[in-house]
Amino acid sequence: MAAIKKFPLLLLGAALLIQIAKAEKPNVVLILADDLGIGDVSAYNEESAWKTPHIDRLASQGMVFTDAHTSASICTPTRYGIMTGRYNWRSRRKSGGGNGYSPPLIEDGRTTISELFKEQGYHTAAIGKWHLGWDWRLVGNEQVKYDEFVRPVIDFSQPVENGPEDHGFIYSFAMAASLSSPPYVWVENSRPTAIPGEVSVNYDEKAFWRKGPKAENFNHVRVLEEIADRSIAYIRERAGEEAPFFLYVPLTAPHAPIIPTSEWVGKSNANAYGDLVLQVDHEVGRISDAIRGNEYLENTLIFFTSDNGQSPRADFDDDELPLAGHRGSHIYRGKKFDIFEGGHRVPFIACWPGKIRTGSRSDEVICTTDFMATAAEILGVEVGDDSAEDSYSFLPVLMGEEYAKPLREATVHHSSDGRFAIRRGDWKLILWPGSGGWAFPATEEDMKGLPRFQLYNLREDPGETNNVVFQFPHRKEVLKALLTKYIDRGRSTPGVPQKNDGPDHWAELDWMH
Repeated sequence: MAAIKKFPLLLLGAALLIQIAKAEKPNVVLILADDLGIGDVSAYNEESAWKTPHIDRLASQGMVFTDAHTSASICTPTRYGIMTGRYNWRSRRKSGGGNGYSPPLIEDGRTTISELFKEQGYHTAAIGKWHLGWDWRLVGNEQVKYDEFVRPVIDFSQPVENGPEDHGFIYSFAMAASLSSPPYVWVENSRPTAIPGEVSVNYDEKAFWRKGPKAENFNHVRVLEEIADRSIAYIRERAGEEAPFFLYVPLTAPHAPIIPTSEWVGKSNANAYGDLVLQVDHEVGRISDAIRGNEYLENTLIFFTSDNGQSPRADFDDDELPLAGHRGSHIYRGKKFDIFEGGHRVPFIACWPGKIRTGSRSDEVICTTDFMATAAEILGVEVGDDSAEDSYSFLPVLMGEEYAKPLREATVHHSSDGRFAIRRGDWKLILWPGSGGWAFPATEEDMKGLPRFQLYNLREDPGETNNVVFQFPHRKEVLKALLTKYIDRGRSTPGVPQKNDGPDHWAELDWMH
């Protein structure tokens, strides 16, 4: 505030006063789509069956990353990496995702990106899909069976614990997991906003949600719109405040249930999934418009990305979207769940007026774990050796500054089945014969007779069609050794070695020994 006192108050407008007070600390908004493929965004895919004008506008106003990756090809693990700057497989969860009843995944005492911002005077908020687990208050040991699932009975009159509020968010309005996973109730600042009075289920193959408790004020069809509405309200509320803000907006779509609202049905001329993508684009536009149209928010950095690749559920029939001229993974192989590029290579856009050059592109390899180190550099703080073990700051890339290339020594990828790949430069080694997810080859029968490892040169073969592992055995061994080192040291960044959490299952991975 000292800088403000040097000027006569009457000579300065309110907006200018707040901009001076905020100085170099930008507001930061992170919008995370759910299951949006890199080819679903027309800024990335000229042959897309539809246009995404609002996301494309963000791209034209900022920087597009063409080689950005999630730390995993499934939702919960990626969200863990975003929050902690640490690879998900170092946590207790070694494969798969969570559900609405899952316990908290983020360890007690682990620094999160929201805590980093909060400690530097930011107001912090999370609005949308949490999907990192929290502790519901249970009714003794009572259980109830929903179809094949046995679930505990929750006391919805009591607050949850170890959720967003306990990990650095001052305000939160969240649902526990995906829109397809019960219980269906909004939790605001750790308190359920209603007590579910019915059991809801939708068995439609694409518009499905699983059987479980649903609150009266929870409307599946309107959830995406409500997340945007509340995000916009938060942005407008914070615009005139002196403290900058960090807003995390994890959307629920285009993840199943694939239920676009009536005004979007048929808009894509493809299928309901395409219609839902256009609705996602619209809501992203509404959120970004709330920022761009406010003079108090000129210093705001917006990130837009996805938690993994397009889901196999997007294609209602096996060839429906391709017949419409659309490939959600673009030129890449595989989809959500898979270790192939289509599972974890995602759209990634950063927009910061006056800071990031408009219309710029970067082919630097980055990972969603890198948010943590980037935030720390923006804030001018350092993280301890026991934090952000797999996070590299890409701020120099955003600013167009000189930096030592490549940014990351290597990047580790992880599939829904817990299978590993490691990428260094143009070379990617998959330490498994198959997809590690849903795509062919996935079963033991599919993989019979295939090489134990897969090695691809992504510059020459971005579609991962030509396995050259036998031509380059030395590259295979070098990449194996580097991945083993990353696992053993508990980190992939320079620093003091750390311990991985959960069961020590590394001994089961025969390639380590």
